[in-house]
Amino acid sequence: MPLNRCQPNLKLLAATILLIVFTAASLTTPAHGQDTPGLTEQEIEDGWISLFDGKTLFGWRPMSQTDWKVVDGTIEAISGEIGILCTTTQFADYILRVDFQADENTNSGIFLRTSPNPKSPNYDCYELNIAPPSNAYPTGSFVSREKVTPECKPGEWHTFEIRCQGPVIEVKLDGEVVTTLQDKDYLGKGFIGLQHNGGKIRFRNISLKPLGLKSIFNGKDLTGWKTYPDMETEFTVTEEGEIHAKNGPGQLETEQAYANFVLQMQAKTNAENLNSGVFFRCIPGDKMMGYESQIHNGIEAEDPTKPLDSGTGAIFRRTVARRVVSQDNQWLIKTLIAEGAHISVWVNGYQVTDWTDQRKPNENPRRGLRLEAGTIMLQGHDPTTDVSFRDFHIQEIPERWPVKRTQ
Repeated sequence: MPLNRCQPNLKLLAATILLIVFTAASLTTPAHGQDTPGLTEQEIEDGWISLFDGKTLFGWRPMSQTDWKVVDGTIEAISGEIGILCTTTQFADYILRVDFQADENTNSGIFLRTSPNPKSPNYDCYELNIAPPSNAYPTGSFVSREKVTPECKPGEWHTFEIRCQGPVIEVKLDGEVVTTLQDKDYLGKGFIGLQHNGGKIRFRNISLKPLGLKSIFNGKDLTGWKTYPDMETEFTVTEEGEIHAKNGPGQLETEQAYANFVLQMQAKTNAENLNSGVFFRCIPGDKMMGYESQIHNGIEAEDPTKPLDSGTGAIFRRTVARRVVSQDNQWLIKTLIAEGAHISVWVNGYQVTDWTDQRKPNENPRRGLRLEAGTIMLQGHDPTTDVSFRDFHIQEIPERWPVKRTQ
């Protein structure tokens, strides 16, 4: 029977539908941020990281007997002792963005640059209050420091955006500046805490952008870096302003040493299951004798919670990344914070490592705890190495008390 030209070609139609569905799925699957609530892909590109994954309290620790728990993508507390839920990582200069919802008589707050167990809101922390107008320090005020009275309706979601930089802290509530605090005796680094004092409080979309980072790669040549031409890896700078590592083993080392720092950088493995890493606190001039923040995007049985070879963002031979969120042949964004014995790593805005080195001190980080400053090295792992790096920025974390106290 001759083909009716008006009759649709069912095979062609089915194939077209499948193509459309596949394409739509590809377009709606974000390259970054599937586990970073409150962050857009552009914000992750700009250096924002998520402090709350919406599912667990990874990266947090309770400092009191309070019923902190995760409920429907929020951190919630209703009853228990007065106290804070504290980050395990210390931060210095940053923008912090937090959504909160408080009942009418709730007394809560966000603690900035705080001690784990703060003693006084006008000495060892900044307590940004969440409280009703009847409180001595209503929402948006700094307890014992500065009082403001902005409108903040109870039972609704509101957003704080807090900029901490040196001695100045600026607070926006729902996009409007409500407080600007200047403290000549300002605190340097410190933890971030969510407080329960009384009543129900909920937090969500907790995100942070480190500030004050400076470039350590000019995008033109390897000024500021030490090469090792006797090793196998060839490190070159491309026309696109990237460092390209080919072959291995080998290393590229910063001339400057760093002890406590925030490092943000990007990397891309240019084939599947390649192995590389960023070494830090290295013994200068030695062969990759440092802590290694792993780069390896392989996973087992298509399960991102089962990394191969520790996984991108792990501290190799010390930890395993709790999830692989980066992919080969795509740029990944890594944030590494080394502060004392504590090391934390975010990949594409998602925290994968939260580790404290409890080993005995040793000059060589492969053998024990090293707190001394050391260089940063990029690794060429083996003859299959084909890895690109770019956008290296670093901030040295200040001391806890960067200025002499007058009290």
